[in-house]
This record gives sequence, structure tokens and C-alpha cells, in this order.
Amino acid sequence: MNIKTIIYSLSTLLPIHQIHAETLSAQQIMDNANLSYYYVGDDGRAEARMKIIDKQGRTQLRQFTILRKDLVDGGDQDILVHFSRPSDVKNTVFRVVKHPQAQDDRWLYLPGLDLIKRISSGDKRTSFVGSDFFYEDISGRSPTLDSHQLIEKMANKYHLKSIPNHPDNVEFNHYESWIDSTTFLPIKVTYFDQNNSPMREFTALKKQLIQGHPVITSAQVKNFASGNKTIMQIRGIKFDLGLPNNIFSEKSLRTPPFKWLRKR
Repeated sequence: MNIKTIIYSLSTLLPIHQIHAETLSAQQIMDNANLSYYYVGDDGRAEARMKIIDKQGRTQLRQFTILRKDLVDGGDQDILVHFSRPSDVKNTVFRVVKHPQAQDDRWLYLPGLDLIKRISSGDKRTSFVGSDFFYEDISGRSPTLDSHQLIEKMANKYHLKSIPNHPDNVEFNHYESWIDSTTFLPIKVTYFDQNNSPMREFTALKKQLIQGHPVITSAQVKNFASGNKTIMQIRGIKFDLGLPNNIFSEKSLRTPPFKWLRKR
């Protein structure tokens, strides 16, 4: 049992003030949120369905499976995303080698062109296959990229403000996060522009306890400029599968590891 599961288990028995006897810094809160959302277990598999809804109410669907393996908890990570629906993105594969202390390595395989495209650092904060989620939302943004300030600690959540250390690399001026003080899962994250107007907002819609881990199973991202929103539902979640290292490779972009992509 890892430390995240221990903390959650204790939270069902002890009052919050006993668990957090020492005041956490804003950086520690964001570090814990990063672990709770992106580093559950040693590895994992999940099926995701995205429903993209424009301001006229028209919809598009995306369906994909995510494989993820932690090389170091809170550190380097391998991620492979394989698309199965609709037909125009079927067998598209997104691969990430995540480096929290350096630039991530990211590739996108486009089967129609039989092309492997390298995603630059500037592209990671752009639309993920036409949705309102960004590439960086899927693999995670390192908490070390921003300076964090605790605005308020409430009974059941923390409210923080985060300012990018390198503002020229991002499209937002700052963002505010509301983090569950028991599970450290994000409840809401709102990105603001230079005029302090909201640009984009992530909202957790549902969560569930899976293999002893609190997990977000439905989330929404709303784009205030376009009026569009994307709802993502996640199912078939399983952790600690013992994923082999060799499935996270360039070969897997063209020849996906279906043995591990299928529900087990």
C-alpha cells in the first residue's frame, strides 16, 4: 500500500485537522494533487470517451484507451494513448515520455499518412484531437512550472492561485485551483487571461474509489471563448497491471500493444 492510499484510508477514520496537523505549503498541496491525479498506482489502464459539444449543441465523439507507467512516483512517466473511434482518428496513437524537470518528449502517429509527428513544447497547450482538453491536460502539467499561492483553506478544499514561471510559453496569465483537502483531487481549475477573464475551466463531475484509490471518472473542460465544452467519461480503470517497459516505444506507435489495450 503506497502513501496515497494510506492517506485516503486514514481520512475515512480521522478528522481532517488530525491528518493535516502541520499546515501544508501551496507547493506541497499542488505536488500532492499531481500525485493523486496522474500517478495512481505504479501503472494503469483506462478507457476514455470524449463528447465534444459546440455552442450550437452539435456533438463529436472520441474514444481511446490510455496506458501509463510510472518510472518514478511524481517523476518520469511513460504514456500511450490509442484511439479506436471515430473512424477518422482510429489507430491514431499519442505517446509521451514525461520529464517533470525537463521538456517532455511527445509524438503523434497519424495512420492515414503513416506519419509520426513530433509534438513541440509549444504545441502541448493546444487542442487534443479537436477537443477542449489540451495535450498537457492528458499527460499532466508539472507543478514546478508555476509559482503557487494558497488563497484560502476551507473545511473540505484548498483554493490556490498559480502563476507560470515562464509566461511566454503559455496562453494564460494565471490559473486558480480548488483541491479536495482529503483526496487532493482537483475539483475545479480555471485559467485566466491578462484581463483576469476566464478562458478555460476544468471541472471534476464524478469520482469513485477504485482499488483503494479515489479517482475522477468524469470531467468537463469548457472553453469560454468558443462556447464549446468537452465531457470526458473514464471507465475500465485498473491499476498495477505490471505493464512491460517495451510497450512504450516507437514501435508501439505503428503496432499498438493490443494485448494490454484490451480490457483485462
